Amino acid sequence: MAYKVIEIKASVFADNNRQAEALRRGLKEQGVFLLNLMSSPGSGKTTLLRSTIGALKGEMDIAVMEADIDSDVDAAAVEAAGARAIQLHTGGMCHLDAEMTRQGLEALGTEKADLVVLENVGNLVCPAEFDTGAAKNAMILSVPEGDDKPLKYPLMFSVCDVLLINKTDVLPYFDFDLEACCRRALERNPKLRIFPVSARTGQGMDAWYDWLRDQVRDWKCKGEF
Repeated sequence: MAYKVIEIKASVFADNNRQAEALRRGLKEQGVFLLNLMSSPGSGKTTLLRSTIGALKGEMDIAVMEADIDSDVDAAAVEAAGARAIQLHTGGMCHLDAEMTRQGLEALGTEKADLVVLENVGNLVCPAEFDTGAAKNAMILSVPEGDDKPLKYPLMFSVCDVLLINKTDVLPYFDFDLEACCRRALERNPKLRIFPVSARTGQGMDAWYDWLRDQVRDWKCKGEF
């Protein structure tokens, strides 16, 4: 007997990609730069985000969507830093997709926004699989996590435009080879921009701020993305 085989996962990704492309195009028309920020739990996403808001909030309107399985502690921290924020509860899901992102943007309101940051669910696997409609993807890898992560989670490093190696202030206390980590990451993605930083001390953060400024400015220019 012949059975019809349906590739469910492929279909889900195809539908999501179409929604993501439409969302990205709409954001381009509005001049709203959406950054998808991903990492493991505890890498310093919220600390880095608060530092970024503090540095740039006088130059542009910044809004943040905080995605978590539960709680609203990150949204409260971001609002205290000076940015508009909403909390997205995923109901147990380990990632956001394009439709979830669209709903979040609708609730947030993007009329005045220059930069919207989606702080994705802490996870190096599932978020890498789903296009959220963001203009760019960035990830944080913290020194305590180890320099072998590009070998273990290649897809995450492949889909990102930027790698922030955070907590460089504790490099002397961990067996972390910065040069090897950068080499491994670039083997996965030769176009990857890498910024070694410490969100806590501010070390290396100016280069990250300059990159964001350039991206937001260029995104607002007319033309195709």
